[in-house]
Amino acid sequence: MKTRRIVTPVIAGIIGGVVFFGLSHFISPKATQSVPAGISFTDSTPVSLAAFTTSTGEITDFTFAADRSIHGVVHVKTKSVKSQPGFSFGNPFYEFFFGPSQRDPKPVLGSGSGVIISADGYIITNNHVVDNAENIEVVLNDKRSFDATIVGTDPRTDLAIIKIDATDLPVIPFGNSEELKVGEWVLAVGNPFNLNSTVTAGIVSAKARNINILRAQYAIESFIQTDAAVNPGNSGGALVNLKGELVGINTAIASQTGNFAGYSFAVPTSIAHKVALDIIEYGEVQRAVLGVSIGEVTSEEAKKQGVTDLKGVYIADVVEGGAADEVGIKAGDIILEVDGVEVNTPNQLQEQISKHRPKDKVEVLVKRKNKKKLYEAVLRNIRGGFEVVSSNEVVEALGAEFEEVDADLKRRLGIPNGIQVTSIKHGKLQEQGVKKGFIITRVNRNRVSSVKELQELLMNLSGGVLIEGVYPNGTVAYYAIGL
Repeated sequence: MKTRRIVTPVIAGIIGGVVFFGLSHFISPKATQSVPAGISFTDSTPVSLAAFTTSTGEITDFTFAADRSIHGVVHVKTKSVKSQPGFSFGNPFYEFFFGPSQRDPKPVLGSGSGVIISADGYIITNNHVVDNAENIEVVLNDKRSFDATIVGTDPRTDLAIIKIDATDLPVIPFGNSEELKVGEWVLAVGNPFNLNSTVTAGIVSAKARNINILRAQYAIESFIQTDAAVNPGNSGGALVNLKGELVGINTAIASQTGNFAGYSFAVPTSIAHKVALDIIEYGEVQRAVLGVSIGEVTSEEAKKQGVTDLKGVYIADVVEGGAADEVGIKAGDIILEVDGVEVNTPNQLQEQISKHRPKDKVEVLVKRKNKKKLYEAVLRNIRGGFEVVSSNEVVEALGAEFEEVDADLKRRLGIPNGIQVTSIKHGKLQEQGVKKGFIITRVNRNRVSSVKELQELLMNLSGGVLIEGVYPNGTVAYYAIGL
């Protein structure tokens, strides 16, 4: 009896299993096909290991842009000379009061990148890459090497143009940086840590970024922020879109260590293209100004002006007789657009104006007490006129020749910087009583250490200018001149 109780259920179970297996095979014959163990499929989309898939489902391939741009980026090697602190076996009292003497100058080597913008050898790079360089060597991607000369520099945008004697060079075409969108893929091409022809990828993290890194007077910052890895040596290199078009010049990184920490910044081609053309044509940048002092539209100002939103750029003041004043734009107005392009920060407005030269016409959409009006303003140069301005012409108007002050004289006078008048003739300085030997240390409270700095300062000033300095006998003097 016991045996029957055990055997009967076992036999029934076996029969049930056979029946279930037969029915399942009949209903779904494909279920018996073998599937490799350890692999699961979520859908039938093929896997691609060599590209990224965008949110629109398109495959993003970086190889075209990399191949199109890598040959147009060069390695810029510089050599400069820097005096080193030393010790003198001379008069110890002199050393005590005036500091140690200088050892023999020591060569300083630098490394950066550049972008070929013309087949006949014009290259755009950063000003800080070639600033004070005595020798510049350019190495192409095919390893050919050339000596380069500086065509012109623009500290206000940290850009420079250098030239090599070559033809049929590979060129990276300019693209439109204003068409870039936040989240769009870009490539950074350069020579970080002397590693030639390095390409990194990232997205546009932000546009029109002002990071207060440029120290030049009236600096223009409207950087493209990306998360493409950029390190020392990338400066002056290319930021390109996926078409292989130049959209920016890699310039800076945000880092506490000096190496890449997640963010990099590039000068957009909306600025770089015009700077390059001006330097090649005129030797320096022709700046156009609207003649306004600007700021952010704050909640307080919006309430004060009776404005319902915080869009646009607030006009704090208008220069009398300037382009804005001439057409009726007033302090307290808010600029919404320039030539149809929205501007919501001061650096966005600066970027749009920086694309123009003096005498260009721009359409400016202004809001006043919630009413909009379109003005057509004719931009002027920094001195209030319309003509091309040359820094050489400005310095020549002073009627003097200059040279940098040697270290011994600076120590004796206790001054850290200055340029000395070596000869003087009829001009603005002589009219105010300046004598030969006078050392200019400041112009409108800005330090002057070279003739180049004097040129740059005077180019951006108009009206009364205060010059501070000292004579070799220690007499301090101040002169006011008109430009």
